[in-house]
Amino acid sequence: MNNKWHERFLRLAHEVASWSKDRSTQVGAVLITDDRTPVTFAYNGFPRGIDDTVEERHERPTKYQWTSHAEENAICNAARMGASTEGTTLYVTHYPCCGCARKIIQSGISRVVVDAATMDGPFMERWEADIRTSTAMFAEAGVVVIKATTDPDTSAT
Repeated sequence: MNNKWHERFLRLAHEVASWSKDRSTQVGAVLITDDRTPVTFAYNGFPRGIDDTVEERHERPTKYQWTSHAEENAICNAARMGASTEGTTLYVTHYPCCGCARKIIQSGISRVVVDAATMDGPFMERWEADIRTSTAMFAEAGVVVIKATTDPDTSAT
């Protein structure tokens, strides 16, 4: 897939991320098939039916116990709909943590496209150790990771 499609699906992932109620980092994910058919999309947030108005659930470190990551939600949404994730591509606004990397590998997703613009700053500092592990797992399991841009000036037509 060329950069034009990477840009489009990453922009969609950013739009989906904006639906998250997370106060520090909004993450979005879009899962697609090889022929660019969307399977599902998701954002980070509390599981279905969990009250997201309870203030202390939004504070670190408690929020990590209550929040599902966008990648995890995308995989769960596909399972809930009975859609296969085998051989799909996951577009995600931020690099997956090692917990999400395990789920991505186990679900058969073959490619992860990450927005390169999120690969530095506070997010990377907070998740650096996890991301090193994720990167190693993806490499060993054969999951292709592509760092792409949403900058239209650098996209192929």
